[in-house]
Amino acid sequence: MSCGGFWEWLKSASHAIGQHGDDGNPTLVAESDQFSVFQVRWPVFDNVVGEGLLVRQQHDPLGWCVVVPDADQSPEQLLGLADGVAPEHQIARKLALRGMNLLIPTVVSRAKLETEDDRLKRADMTQREWIYRQAFHMGRHVIGYEIQRVLGAVDWFKSQAPGGQSIGVAGYGEGGLIAMHAAAADERIDATLVSGYFDSSDACWTEPIYRNVWRRAREYGNAQIAALILPRGLVIEYSPFPAVDGHKGQLATPDFDHVKAEFDQIENLAKAPNLKLVKANADQTTGPYSEEAVDAFAALLGNHNSEAADSELVDKRRAPLLEIQQRQQRCVAQLEQHVQSLVRTSEHVRDQYFMYAIMPSWTQGRWSTERRHATDDPQDFIEASKAFREKFAREAIGRFDASRQPLHPRTRKIIENDKWTAYDVVLNVYDDFFAWGTLVVPKGLEPGERRPVVVCQHGRNGLPRDTIDAGSTAYNDFAAKLAERGFITFAPHNLYRGEDEYRWLDRKANAVGCSLFSFILASHAQILDWLNSLDFVDGDRIAFYGLSYGGETAVRVPPVLEKYCLSICSGDFNQWTRKVAATDQSFSFMNTIEWEMPYWNLGHTFDYAEMTYLMFPRPFMVERGHHDRVGRDQWVAHEFAKVRHLYAQFGKADQVEIEFFQGGHSINGERSFEFLHQHLNWPKPNPQ
Repeated sequence: MSCGGFWEWLKSASHAIGQHGDDGNPTLVAESDQFSVFQVRWPVFDNVVGEGLLVRQQHDPLGWCVVVPDADQSPEQLLGLADGVAPEHQIARKLALRGMNLLIPTVVSRAKLETEDDRLKRADMTQREWIYRQAFHMGRHVIGYEIQRVLGAVDWFKSQAPGGQSIGVAGYGEGGLIAMHAAAADERIDATLVSGYFDSSDACWTEPIYRNVWRRAREYGNAQIAALILPRGLVIEYSPFPAVDGHKGQLATPDFDHVKAEFDQIENLAKAPNLKLVKANADQTTGPYSEEAVDAFAALLGNHNSEAADSELVDKRRAPLLEIQQRQQRCVAQLEQHVQSLVRTSEHVRDQYFMYAIMPSWTQGRWSTERRHATDDPQDFIEASKAFREKFAREAIGRFDASRQPLHPRTRKIIENDKWTAYDVVLNVYDDFFAWGTLVVPKGLEPGERRPVVVCQHGRNGLPRDTIDAGSTAYNDFAAKLAERGFITFAPHNLYRGEDEYRWLDRKANAVGCSLFSFILASHAQILDWLNSLDFVDGDRIAFYGLSYGGETAVRVPPVLEKYCLSICSGDFNQWTRKVAATDQSFSFMNTIEWEMPYWNLGHTFDYAEMTYLMFPRPFMVERGHHDRVGRDQWVAHEFAKVRHLYAQFGKADQVEIEFFQGGHSINGERSFEFLHQHLNWPKPNPQ
């Protein structure tokens, strides 16, 4: 889904029905002689609710406002009911003393996950990242959920506010982000105050991981979001940002020059009388929630009332800290439950998205008592799948707009023995980006002979030589062993090496609608072009065989690059949506350090079966060790059965195969080698 689609989803997904509290009976938290404070819940959509504090004036309110805390703040702190926010920054108390009714939602915290699980501890996740990871893969976002909670509050305000009274939204830090985006999505919000957030979006990829939004830098910067609010009221306050570090990204207060430059890019800036940028003298920070900013915001809501004299606000609860903690836990748990419901039903969504869109007659099924059923003509499927191949390449993996450079190959001999010779090869791809790998050429090629090639892909933190002469590793030197059988092999280097170094590359690419595999896809396109140019290579017989992250590549790159005539996925084939986003499986990536694994909305579009459909009618094989802990046999078998079913409908069941073997996360190299000989039409070696 593009960012444009994201905003449309935000607008359409707000289904709150306008009630507040539990069955209309909110719990009294605190009261003063001017207003009362209640703990309330309000419906948002499905089973998602907002939860926080309601400030209700004793007399008719002079305005209505949603106040969104930063992720390190509780609603109580903004009212002065809990320590942690200085009185001059307690925006909720300030607005309450001006006579306004308020809703203050609980925001998912930046606090670290509390866990005894050693792997989760190593993953070093916050509550916001916990929701972000699973939601991103399902086409949702922690930001989007919290925007919806704000819009649910606006729904309730609209049901309660007298006609003509304005509604405002104010927020600081993460709350500022949420407030600005909510106002951009919903024209019912009349005025917005954004503090401690507004900055250039050029470096959005450096911010904490839970702010990662697919294609954000390409489509909507902060200036463009702000422009969607105009001509309604908007106050941007240049205040100190929350100091955040170690969250797979960081936040720090930008120089005012950066903020001003972004502000100046707001469309129709000169025609925006209701737009104000607040700062201290000499371009210094102010606030958060300085008097100037609050006065300007209140005025936009038609509230020119000054603050009433402060009065004592008496907390009525016995254990307020416990209630705050429990509310925060519910806030997180509820979003997790909603995302997990999406994970569980995603298979049906993918069927509607892909298979039934291509083959609508299949929705009716083929139940009968006949012993044999006729197969279909595959041509319609082959033609229809072209559009999905492009969707996968463009919207799931992401393609760079840059043109690939001429190959300019550079080679050097690195190994020679009596069976084969190995060469390191370097190829240009883009400016300052190259592809490289190791070519292994068997001895004894005849003049003019063209042989098949097997591209042998290493896994995470691997190198090309690992597939050739690393000894007793998971790869079992399969590139060298295949060369000994007469195949030419090429072992490319893929970028998933260096742990967080490649994850940051993926993160930066996400900002422009690309991913780590955008680089890998371009590299393999160059590799295929180069291999096809060699006079001893049969360009129609180039196969792919990868283990682990290389197996992940096997279901992403060959489906797009049709010059690969077959693909073998080893040690990776899975129910990918559950593998990435499920929280009830111990070996899910939700429990590991691999924070780059979620891909935007992949759970609703392409799992491994759907990716493999794009291989049709080319041969495809899965190699699966019974003790490989990347998944479960039943998961692998279930997903593969969908692939075999598709091939069988077109009379091509002999083109797909799965081998289970009594082993672990490794290349088995038995039935897979036979598969290569069979489908690459290359003779097996004579038995010794």
